[in-house]
Amino acid sequence: MAARPRTLPASSPSAASSFFRAMLAVAWKDLAAELRSRELFSAMLVFSLLVIVIFNFALELDIRTRQSVTSGVLWVTFAFAGTLGLNRSMAIEKEQSSMDGLLLAPVDRSAIYFGKVASNLVFMLGVEVVVLPIYALLYNVNLFIPGFLLVLLLGSVGYIVVGTLLAAMAVQSRARDMLLPILHFPVAMAVLIASVKASGGYLTGADPASIQTWLNLLIVYDVVFTSIAFMVFDFVVEE
Repeated sequence: MAARPRTLPASSPSAASSFFRAMLAVAWKDLAAELRSRELFSAMLVFSLLVIVIFNFALELDIRTRQSVTSGVLWVTFAFAGTLGLNRSMAIEKEQSSMDGLLLAPVDRSAIYFGKVASNLVFMLGVEVVVLPIYALLYNVNLFIPGFLLVLLLGSVGYIVVGTLLAAMAVQSRARDMLLPILHFPVAMAVLIASVKASGGYLTGADPASIQTWLNLLIVYDVVFTSIAFMVFDFVVEE
């Protein structure tokens, strides 16, 4: 595919409105396709539920110990389910040649990227909304703590922001199912560690000052990698 000069979003209100309309159109395309097929979300949800049920029977622990391992179990579950969703989301675009059509559209390519981020984030958050009550019931742990939910959101954003960019790279390879986890997990390690530490801190009632350090790391990670992805996505999707 011939490279097309990138058009940066203008600062005028009409240009900004056009940018957001294009972003929402891409996101809605993915959500509407998923509503018809129920393929991607179902796979992520079944995988997540299977993992937490296995952990429930494997970790015969007392309630206090379960609180200490909850953050790790949840983030392992969400990380693998998220990677599964990212891989399949981009694979569908490749198989149906939808990405070629999106790249030919007269919109800024960063709008395509943020649209994909939005739809992937909706899928991941949807899985989390279903998994959390079930996990809380199985493990008898209170997960509905505002700070914990904030960490869940920040961590999910960071994980999806990086994963969407790397999925766009990996989908060009025939070994994309293996390549994406190899690329994604090392880059996302910082956000996963910070999410586990901050989540564990809220669940175990740790010192707020120690939790704030991990929260700051999550915020910085989200901002930095969103900016990097915005700058390089145009080059990633060029062939």
